[in-house]
Amino acid sequence: MDDMIQLTEEQKKRRRSRSVAIAWVLGALVVLFFIVTIVRLGGNVASRSL
Repeated sequence: MDDMIQLTEEQKKRRRSRSVAIAWVLGALVVLFFIVTIVRLGGNVASRSL
């Protein structure tokens, strides 16, 4: 497989920064969904009896 595509350093840098940006967006969505869930369930969820 000598015909593999070789990325330049600039392309590698852009790919990494794009991956980091996607990771931040996904993390923010997880936090947002968590907060919305807690708000919808109410503040007493943590203090309820099991």
